[in-house]
Amino acid sequence: MFSTYEEYQQCSGALTLEEMERLHQDIAAEVSGDEDALELLDELLEKANEYCNIRARWALMTREQKMEIDERRTSCHDSLIVKFNMLARYLKMQGKPAAWRDTLGHLEDDPANRKRIGDFACYLVFINSINAR
Repeated sequence: MFSTYEEYQQCSGALTLEEMERLHQDIAAEVSGDEDALELLDELLEKANEYCNIRARWALMTREQKMEIDERRTSCHDSLIVKFNMLARYLKMQGKPAAWRDTLGHLEDDPANRKRIGDFACYLVFINSINAR
């Protein structure tokens, strides 16, 4: 399966690259110079890498492989959401707006926001990956 960005944009709740770039810039500005925030961000990025590794292989897996790994994927996604929430909560305690977290959406408002959060995690991994050259 080979997918395009245009196909992704047709999905409900899809973020544009520009939106993800803005969210990324907001996070970068809010964590800058704060060692505790940077540590939380590192933890988030570790979990994002783990989640995206599973997600990137998902379309290539057989039904049996998906069934075998589905519980781990869900657990990893749950942990990723917790990491986003922890970073936002910490930043708010430091007087930062962390409005990026509301832009991603909350599960209690719409369960589909779970996908948006996963999408943004993949964007963060993408940016870190191309900068690791």
